[in-house]
Amino acid sequence: MNLQDAVRPYRVAFASRFLQMLQYRTAALAGFATQCWWGGIKVMVLAAFYGGAAASAPAGSLPMTLAHAVTYTWLAQGLLALLPWGSDPEVAQAVRTGSVAYDRLRPVDAYALWYARSAGWIAARVLPRLALMVAFAGVALPLAGWGQWGWQPPADLAAALVFVLSAVLALLLSTALVMLLNVAATAALNERGINAFATPLVVVLSGNLLPLPLLPESWQTALLLQPLAGLMDIPMRLYAGRLAGWPAAGGLALQAGWTIALVALGRLAMSRTMRRLEVQGG
Repeated sequence: MNLQDAVRPYRVAFASRFLQMLQYRTAALAGFATQCWWGGIKVMVLAAFYGGAAASAPAGSLPMTLAHAVTYTWLAQGLLALLPWGSDPEVAQAVRTGSVAYDRLRPVDAYALWYARSAGWIAARVLPRLALMVAFAGVALPLAGWGQWGWQPPADLAAALVFVLSAVLALLLSTALVMLLNVAATAALNERGINAFATPLVVVLSGNLLPLPLLPESWQTALLLQPLAGLMDIPMRLYAGRLAGWPAAGGLALQAGWTIALVALGRLAMSRTMRRLEVQGG
């Protein structure tokens, strides 16, 4: 069997899930509207924070400018669906109904199959909302005369290209994290508790709630090295040109390294879980 034949089942699984999720256009529009609303609230909070800080702190003492913080916020809203909020609902349903047994019988690698499906699920939810967010915050707001509250362009062409690569790595990293949640949901036979535990950690440590550079300076090294920074914070630093040259390569290496480590951990956990899994019902 050649490489093309070997990867075909997983490519088809990704494509079918991606196309299936693209059909939910109303959900994408509703999610986009909600993200615009919360994005606007976050921008106003940041503007008030920077306005107060300007009166009490020396100029240039803040770790990022207001323009960068605003762009960070809109990018975070555009990539909101990229975050591993919880396990893949298709996997969770298969666990509840017992149809997870079919995946154990298929002549393919179960982990790779679930990974491909979850990646398609995430990508199809992210891309339409991200495109709409760019159109709104990057085009409509500047045209309306509110450019200072809009999505600023990347630092330069190199930053834009590195950001695209980082965004792909962020998708792979997010899928690896979702796979850990999938395995945990399979072991527990219910995904609700796992998802409730994961959500606050993901929101805070990814930089979605507040840009990580605005958190205490003594935390910055630990915040940058932890895996959730690779979902949103590292891509944004690359986009803004705050990581360039060798630091940019280090950021990409962090994303790739965490992805490889989490995939290895997920494979090990899934192998043990599947050996002990008991499917009930009939």
